[in-house]
Amino acid sequence: MNPLAHVQLYLLDMDGTFYLDDVLLPGALDFLEKVRQTNRQFLFVTNNSSKNINTYWEKLNRLGAAVEKEDFFGSADATVMYLKKYYDFKDILLIGTKDLEQQFEKAGYCLNCQNPKAVVLGFDTTIDYHKLTILCDAVRAGLPYIATHPDLNCPVKDGFIPDIGAVIAFVKAATGREPDVIAGKPNPWIALAAAQKANCSIEQVCMVGDRLYTDIALGQNCNLKTALVLCGETTPEQAKASNIKATVTVQNLKELIKYL
Repeated sequence: MNPLAHVQLYLLDMDGTFYLDDVLLPGALDFLEKVRQTNRQFLFVTNNSSKNINTYWEKLNRLGAAVEKEDFFGSADATVMYLKKYYDFKDILLIGTKDLEQQFEKAGYCLNCQNPKAVVLGFDTTIDYHKLTILCDAVRAGLPYIATHPDLNCPVKDGFIPDIGAVIAFVKAATGREPDVIAGKPNPWIALAAAQKANCSIEQVCMVGDRLYTDIALGQNCNLKTALVLCGETTPEQAKASNIKATVTVQNLKELIKYL
C-alpha cells in the first residue's frame, strides 16, 4: 500500500532537498515533472524570512526548474495570512530586512505607525541595538508578539550565522516573553496556510525535507505526511536513532517519484 497515495500537495524544502548550494540533487526536475503529470501541486517552502521570494525564484530558474513565483511559500507569507485571519488592524511594528518590509507593505500593512497593534519579528540580518530596544519595548508593553520562524542558526557558505531564534532568546531574557505565535516550521501554521493557499486539506499534504527537527517534525505537529530525503543534513544513522519518524524515507527526490 502506498502511504502517499492520497497526497495532492507536496511542500518542498530547498537546500539539501532540491539542490545543494548551486547543484540540483538527483531527481529534482523529474520529480516536479511527475507531480505536474499526475495533476498534483507543489510549493517550495522556506523558513527564511530575510530574503525576497524572487531570490529563490531566480535561482531555481537558473538551475533549470522553470517555476513560477506562485510556486513558493515562505514563513513570511504564512505570517501575513495569520495576521489577516486573526486580526483586523494594519498597524504593526515589523523587525526585518528591507525585503520583508516590502512584502508586508505590499500586503497593506503600516510599519512606521506611532501606535502599533502588534509586533512581528522576522529574520533581520540588519538588526542593531536600536531595533532590539524598540522590539523589547513593544514586547514588554504586551503587544501581540509574532515571529516568522524559530531557527537558531542559518546555514551560509562558510558555516552559520545567528538566525531569528537567537533574537527570540535575547527578547525573552530582556522581557520574560516568548512569541505568542511562531509561523514557520516545525509549527503547524505554515502547513495549514500552505494547504489553504492550494485549496486542499492538511491530510492531503506531504512535507519533503532533509531536516528531522523542522521538516519531519512538522508532520508530527499537524497530521500531515512527511518524506525524509537522505541527500542533505540527516544521515541514515540519525534517522534510525531519532524519535521523529517520517512517513517514508528515501535517498532523494528521484527515489520519491515511485510514490506518486
